[in-house]
Amino acid sequence: QVQLVESGGGLVQAGGSLRLSCAASQSISSINPMGWYRQAPGKQRDLVATITSGRTNYADSVKGRFTISRDNAKNMVYLQMNSLQPEDTAVYYCNVDRWGMNYWGKGTLVTVSS
Repeated sequence: QVQLVESGGGLVQAGGSLRLSCAASQSISSINPMGWYRQAPGKQRDLVATITSGRTNYADSVKGRFTISRDNAKNMVYLQMNSLQPEDTAVYYCNVDRWGMNYWGKGTLVTVSS
């Protein structure tokens, strides 16, 4: 069982930046996808970004503004979010697919004020 703990959420004004972090309780191989998803109030949970073996994938809505990275030695994944907009307001969840088993964190709230 892998536990994921997110941190770094908060309240920021439009145009601002935040950096989310996610710590995994066990070693995660670089070939196991790690990623971030988000869920806005009343909406489904959507992909934000994933990283696998150094390859990244982003939702169109965040390309050019968000950057995902990971530190395999520390079992961490990060999401640098720049030029935040009110529509980025959501609970952000960390996700790991570890050898076919899917794990989720409890989420961290990001609120962007206009």
